[in-house]
Amino acid sequence: MKRVHSACLEQTIHFQLKEDEIGHEAALRSVANEVAQYKAMLERKHIKHKILDETTQPDGSIMVKIKRQYNSYNLGDYLE
Repeated sequence: MKRVHSACLEQTIHFQLKEDEIGHEAALRSVANEVAQYKAMLERKHIKHKILDETTQPDGSIMVKIKRQYNSYNLGDYLE
């Protein structure tokens, strides 16, 4: 029998602009707002996480590299 002791997800999330729907400046504000909402959701749901890198791309989109808790499994030393 096997049992998961600890688990962690490492993700790279690309928050892309939606310029075709709105103008460039509004799209930049929208993407920044979307990133802030994502971070707030992690806090609100008490998901343990560590943002490894957050980079604004030349087109204004944002790439976030993150390690986060998988479901409610123990994290072990993944975030250290």
